[in-house]
Amino acid sequence: MPAVSGSIYFCQLNAPTENARRKTGDVSGLQSAEFSRILLIKLSGLGDVVHTLPVLVKLRARYPAARIDWLITPENAEIVRCHPALSNVVVFKRSDFSKRGRRWNAALSFLGLLKQIRHVKYDLVIDLHGQARSAFFALVSGARVRVGFDRPVKDIIRRGWRGAREGSWIAYTHRIPIPTLDVHAIDRYLWVGPLLGLDDNPPELTIHLSSQTAQNVQRVLEEHDIPASKALAVLAPGTVWETKRWTIEGFAAVARQFLHDGFAVAVAGAKRDQPRCREIAAAAPGACDLSGKTTPAELAALIQRAEVCVTNDSGAMHLAVSLGKPMVSVFGPTNPIRVGPYHRPESVVRMGLPCSPCNFRWLSQCPFDHACMKQVTSAMVIERVRKILATATSDAESAIHIRANE
Repeated sequence: MPAVSGSIYFCQLNAPTENARRKTGDVSGLQSAEFSRILLIKLSGLGDVVHTLPVLVKLRARYPAARIDWLITPENAEIVRCHPALSNVVVFKRSDFSKRGRRWNAALSFLGLLKQIRHVKYDLVIDLHGQARSAFFALVSGARVRVGFDRPVKDIIRRGWRGAREGSWIAYTHRIPIPTLDVHAIDRYLWVGPLLGLDDNPPELTIHLSSQTAQNVQRVLEEHDIPASKALAVLAPGTVWETKRWTIEGFAAVARQFLHDGFAVAVAGAKRDQPRCREIAAAAPGACDLSGKTTPAELAALIQRAEVCVTNDSGAMHLAVSLGKPMVSVFGPTNPIRVGPYHRPESVVRMGLPCSPCNFRWLSQCPFDHACMKQVTSAMVIERVRKILATATSDAESAIHIRANE
């Protein structure tokens, strides 16, 4: 059954693919066109999902009456589900294919997802994921307009994002030009704006969470004897790339300082981060280890509850920025210009070594013993935290003074 259905779908895709190869790129017509059913594709990557939120907001402003859906993985769906600009989430259960004994059910579910996407008859698909699987979904939709990034551009480093990958650009009827790589991911995603006639207002990054999510987090904190009245610092030491992880000793020293200063400390992360989080909590008696106990949406609620957050270059960092929280992030192999905390260069602590950024993912690739991260000391991070908190306090006092005099 899956093989037969798959063959039918591939036959249906021939015409759209040929149209993409003969793309007209009529940008002026696209800017004035009206669309009623729109599918936004950004499947995964917590930070990448956060970076896509401004595009969603601008799509709603441009097409106020349209149905706007978001194709996304289940673990990230709750980050966007309550957003007022979104009509529906369309869930792609990618991880089910790796679960033993569930692959047949996963295949059936996948075919059901394809039928669901096809049935809606989207007239505009915007693929900001830019991989073969996301391009496949764009083609399956049958949309007459499919927008995505152009093919990769040349880069001296040849690592990191350079454009659409895995030949996905072939599936698009209109391609987003890539004039430079030295731009933040949020601004890069907004390059779709000129194609569609979106407004040029400042990006809106606000995350909208359900009240239940915030209640879940407060309940977990109270189970660890952290009342709502207690000042909270959140440490998020995890990240997928092992080269982006600051030292366990560094995070533990920062945690101990927070505890000394009267903060409650929560060490948070996904299940994969549990070994690191446990070591950090053990080295900072009094810190509570919440790793593996929160969903991405609950992590956002936890950060929203906090007074300050310390992270690596990770999804937690982008959540803190989106939520407007004071934060400090340690950078090494990646470029804060491209993926740092948006419009917050003062929140970045890095050594600035000649070899950085390298965009290596694995420690085995680094010929310098991970110097870019190991040389960042806890004293450097603590000093930056204090400056960030002092600035936040000053700004809050100024805002109160202004309101009092209005």
